[in-house]
Amino acid sequence: MSFSLAIVGRPNVGKSTLFNRLVGKRLALVDDQPGVTRDLREGEAKLGDIRFTVIDTAGLEDATDDSLQGRMRRLTERAVDMADVCLFMIDARTGITPTDEIFAEILRKRAARVLLAANKGEGAAADAGVLEAWNLGLGEPLRLSAEHGEGMSDLYTALMPIADEFAEKAAEAEAEAPVIEVSLPEDLTEAEGEELENDESWRPSEFKPLQVAVVGRPNAGKSTLINRILGEDRLLTGPEAGITRDAISLRIDWEGTPMRIFDTAGMRKKAKVQDKVEKLSVSDGLRAVKFAEVVVVLLDAAIPFEQQDLRIADLAEREGRAVVIAVNKWDVEEHKQEKLRDLKEAFERLLPQLRGAPLITVSAKTGRGLDRLHDAILRAHETWNRRISTAKLNRWLIGMLEQHPPPAPQGRRIKLRYMTQAKTRPPGFVVMCSHPDKIPDSYSRYLVNGLRADFDMPGTPIRLTMRGQGNKNPYKSRREKNAGALKKHLDKKK
Repeated sequence: MSFSLAIVGRPNVGKSTLFNRLVGKRLALVDDQPGVTRDLREGEAKLGDIRFTVIDTAGLEDATDDSLQGRMRRLTERAVDMADVCLFMIDARTGITPTDEIFAEILRKRAARVLLAANKGEGAAADAGVLEAWNLGLGEPLRLSAEHGEGMSDLYTALMPIADEFAEKAAEAEAEAPVIEVSLPEDLTEAEGEELENDESWRPSEFKPLQVAVVGRPNAGKSTLINRILGEDRLLTGPEAGITRDAISLRIDWEGTPMRIFDTAGMRKKAKVQDKVEKLSVSDGLRAVKFAEVVVVLLDAAIPFEQQDLRIADLAEREGRAVVIAVNKWDVEEHKQEKLRDLKEAFERLLPQLRGAPLITVSAKTGRGLDRLHDAILRAHETWNRRISTAKLNRWLIGMLEQHPPPAPQGRRIKLRYMTQAKTRPPGFVVMCSHPDKIPDSYSRYLVNGLRADFDMPGTPIRLTMRGQGNKNPYKSRREKNAGALKKHLDKKK
């Protein structure tokens, strides 16, 4: 049983920098501009031999209305209530501000445990701010430099009693837990044992959650959709476009399926992205797409399949991810049947490389269509992992060649000798043939479309590689070796 630590404080005091140092990765966006972080981001932290969950929060601001700053503050206060320990961070170079005093009072009332950290504490310029921090009444301030790693030993010393307390609770809980025995049949054969060992369905599913990234243009409703799936307002939402900045990952159990869902920043056209933070946000979203297994491209029902939507869907396909197209805000659509027909026609015409991918209509606001979205994600993931035996592939290839033989450049027909599947995730196939460089793209598309139709792989990216074999005879070296051995034997007889 580990504890959770929420890092809170004014904007630009270095919370995300410390978060990145504790998790050992550059997960949170960091910039000199204040207010970069808006959502709660969790990570697995390590400090010496202490393991715990660390939560990066938005900068606390003195706003309690429904403005963006007010909503960010409520989300941070929620993290304070959730966390076992709060690390209240101030800027030692700036000193104590009236806002710091307001939030110190709030933390004294709401938080179970509060540690005070004076960040940017390197050098003599921070001495006055560290002394001034005593006035907040939160005990001795820890003098840190999140950027340079100074003061981490003091933070370790402060967290050690808390870690020991939670370790004792974990030991007590384990001692009181009932013992569960699992019996296996005694007459289990070696082959059956190996089959059971390789079968991942019995293993605890939390080890391999399905990785899902939700992407789309700004204000398509990505954060609202994920909040609806979670059943709580975990992500910051609102009418403003571009609220999400970090690619936030959340572990959930969605109808019995363990998943890690990535909420990404809205992606605008490259020419419109001038702000440095927005560039970092888009880059973070692209990274989430690369690490995902299934990408949900979320469209706005009012303006679907704009140029940027097509680019985002094409990016997911080029990265080799399984793709699901979800059309949001379906609850406000009046002519649903006509709109759905137009959507399917536009999808087939504008995204032929994803032909057959699931097209789901949802409403993040009301929750309608989420069960269909869940099923579509599982189907896309299953197809993405599809494996076909070499024997089936070669029987299929013979039929495809009989139906439509490859072209004969300069009167010499290209020979497709055999085919095998080299990889999954996405499915990748290799065809051994003569003159692979002379096979036109149209013939490769013919084979790919045939694979989709005949092996039930709609929508998933398929990689087909033509590999040359030349006229090399695989038995030639063995024949020469046998001939040499026979000659030696005859020479001895002579």
